[in-house]
Amino acid sequence: MNKLTLTMSALCALSAAVSCSKDAANEEIIEKPDIEIQNGMITPEVLEAFGRINEAVPSPDGTKIMFTLAYESIQLNKSNAEIYSMDADGKNMTRLTKSAGSESNIRWIEEGKKIAFLRYDKDTEGPQIFVMNADGTGEKKVSDIENGIECFEISPDGSKVIFASPIDDFNKNDEDLFKDLPKTTGRVVDDLGYKHWDEWVTKIPHPFLADFNGSKVENVIDIMAGEPYECPMRPFGGAESFAWSPDSKSLVYVSRKLKGQEMVFSTNSDLYLYNLADKSTKNLTEGMPGYDTDPKFSPDGKTIAWLSMATAKYESDKKRLMVMNADGSEKRDLTANWDYWPENIAWAKNGKSIWFNGYYEGVSPVFTIDVNTCAIDTIAQDMCDFVWVAPVADNAAIALRHSMRSPNEIVLVSKEQVKDLTEVNKELISKLKLGDVKKVSVKTTDGKDMTCWEILPPDFDPNKKYPALLYCQGGPQQAVSQFWSYRWNFMIMAANGYVVIAPNRRGLPGFGEEWNRQISGDYGGQNMKDYFAATDYIKSQPYVNADKVGAIGASYGGFSVYWLAGHNDGRFAALVAHAGIFNLEAQYLETEEMWFADFDLGGPWWEDGNAIAKNTYANSPHRFVNKWTAPMLITVGELDYRILASQGMQAFNAAKMHGLDAEMLVFPDENHWVLKPQNAILWQRVFFRFLDKYLKDYTVKSENNSQD
Repeated sequence: MNKLTLTMSALCALSAAVSCSKDAANEEIIEKPDIEIQNGMITPEVLEAFGRINEAVPSPDGTKIMFTLAYESIQLNKSNAEIYSMDADGKNMTRLTKSAGSESNIRWIEEGKKIAFLRYDKDTEGPQIFVMNADGTGEKKVSDIENGIECFEISPDGSKVIFASPIDDFNKNDEDLFKDLPKTTGRVVDDLGYKHWDEWVTKIPHPFLADFNGSKVENVIDIMAGEPYECPMRPFGGAESFAWSPDSKSLVYVSRKLKGQEMVFSTNSDLYLYNLADKSTKNLTEGMPGYDTDPKFSPDGKTIAWLSMATAKYESDKKRLMVMNADGSEKRDLTANWDYWPENIAWAKNGKSIWFNGYYEGVSPVFTIDVNTCAIDTIAQDMCDFVWVAPVADNAAIALRHSMRSPNEIVLVSKEQVKDLTEVNKELISKLKLGDVKKVSVKTTDGKDMTCWEILPPDFDPNKKYPALLYCQGGPQQAVSQFWSYRWNFMIMAANGYVVIAPNRRGLPGFGEEWNRQISGDYGGQNMKDYFAATDYIKSQPYVNADKVGAIGASYGGFSVYWLAGHNDGRFAALVAHAGIFNLEAQYLETEEMWFADFDLGGPWWEDGNAIAKNTYANSPHRFVNKWTAPMLITVGELDYRILASQGMQAFNAAKMHGLDAEMLVFPDENHWVLKPQNAILWQRVFFRFLDKYLKDYTVKSENNSQD
C-alpha cells in the first residue's frame, strides 16, 4: 500500500505529467487552460487547471535550472509536460519545448551546454531520449530502443548511458500449449507475482548500458541479461535506481533479485556495483534484509550514501541514511540516533554533508547531516513540505515546496532564507478564496498529544454551524503533512463549506519510530481510538454541527471508514471510502505485494496459534456490517490490484443488503488512484453531491436559531 520515497500527491502529479500515449504526437499541444473563477470558488475544474511542477534540475555550474511544467486538458482527458529554463535566481523563465509528447527525466550534459530528456516518440511508439541545446535549439532524437526507455542516467564523462527498458517476463507460457489457439486469451499461472499495481506482469524493466556520443545511443547491452528480476523495481522505481561513479568506470543499480512467491513476500532489495571494464557485478548490501534504495556517490567517488530499511517485510520501516566505502566496506548508519528518517538524499558539493528532506512533526523540512559527526542541521522549516532537494552550493539548494494551500513551486533554500523562484500558480491562487489551516494538538485516549490539521472554510464565520469531515489517511504509514493533493484536496473541501480535521494518528511517520510502528498488527486498535479523539474534538467546537460530521478516506483510509462505520456510536452522518479494505481475510490473499499483508496483519488468518493475526481478522470491517447506520459512498478502480475493486463492491452490496442508503462509483480504467482528468472531475462531483445530501445544514447561533 505504501511507497518507497514519493508522497501520494507527488506521485499522482508525476504520473500525470509523464503520460505518454500512442497518439500523443498526433494530438494538439496542451497549453495553460483558461479557467473562469466564480466567487473565488475552487471547483473540480479549477483543480485541474493548476500547473504541475514535477522536477527541477540545476545546471552543473548552478547558474540555470531546468524543470518540467505540466497542464491538464479536460477535453483531451490527458496531461502534457513541457521543459522550461530559468536563471538560478528565478529570472528569465523560458519555455523550451512545445510538443504533445510530454517531456521528463531532464539531465544536463556536455558541462551544461545541452540537456537530454525523455519524450514519447511516434515512430517507436514509446519514450526515447532526445537532446537539445540549453536554449532549446538543435533538438534531436538520439535513441531508437524497440520497447522504449522508462528512465535513464548519463555517465559523468558523457560517454555512456544506463537506461531501463521493458523485456518479456521470464514466466512465458508454453508455446506448444498455445500454438494452434491464436485467439485464446487464457494465461497459465504457476507462481505468485503474476500481476502488480495495475497490470498483469508480461514485461519487466531491465537495465541497459550503451555508448553515448551526444548524438546517438548504440552498442546496447543488458547488464542483467538472463536474470528474471526487475530493475528498477515496479511500480514506482525510476532513475533514482541508478548511480554513476564520478569517474564513469562503474555504476550502482537497485534490484530485488527475487522471483515469484519469494518476491511477493519480501522487500529485500540490494545495491549492485557494476564494473564497466570487466562487466562484473557485486552485491554491496548482501545480508541487509530490507529495502536498500537511492544510491548516491560522493563527489570524490570514495563513498556511497543510500536509504535502508532493516526489516524484509516491513515496507514502512524506519529509513536509515547509510554510508559505505565504494567497495561496500565500512557501513555506517548516520541517523542511528535520530528518531525520524530522511527522504530524497543528495550530497553537498563539498562532500562533507548530505542534504535531505524528511517528515518531522507534521511537516517536511530541509535538513543536512554531517557525514563525519552525524550532526543534523535544520536548514528550512515552515508550515509546508519541502521535497526534491538538489544542492547548488555548499550552503544552498533548490527544492520543491507545497502546502495544503498551494501546489509545487521551486524555491531556493539556505539557512538565511527561502526564496521563491517560480510563481506558476500565483495568479490562479490570487483569485481563489482559500481556507485557513491550523495546527492543533488533540489528547488521545491513552493521554498522548496528537498533531492534527484543522482546515476552515473561506470567509469563516465563528457564528455559523458548519458540517465537518474526518480525514482518514491511507498508507497506512503515510504522513499527514502539508501535502497538496489533486483528489483529497482540503481547499476544495473547505470551499464547499466543510471544516476538516486531519489527524496524525498512530502509525504515521514524523513522530518517531514507536508512533509509526504501533499500527502494525493493531488494525482496529489504538489508531481508531485516535480517530475517535479527533472526531470528538472537532464535534466539540462551537462552529461545528455535531450532527453533521462525515468520515472520508482512501486505501487504509477506506479501511478506516469501513471500520468506523461499525464502531462509531453514531458519530458520523455520512461516510466515503475509496479503494478501501473491507474484508481482511480476502485482502490477505488478493493483494499483490503480499509482504505488506503478512507483516501488517500479523500473518495468515488460518494460523490457529497466531494471536496477533487472530485479533486482526476479528477486527475486519466486514464482521460489523450489522452495526452500520450511516449512508455510504464507495468508489473503486477496476485496475486496482493493490486493493481489488471487489473489496468495495462487497462493501456496497453489504450496505444495500443491510438497508442503508449507498452509492458506488466504478472506474474501469483507473487503478488505486483516479488520474484521468475527466474521471477526477466526476469523482469530485459525486463526492460532494453525496456529502452535501447528508451533511449540509447551516445555522447561525442566535436566540431564535434562525436559518442562515
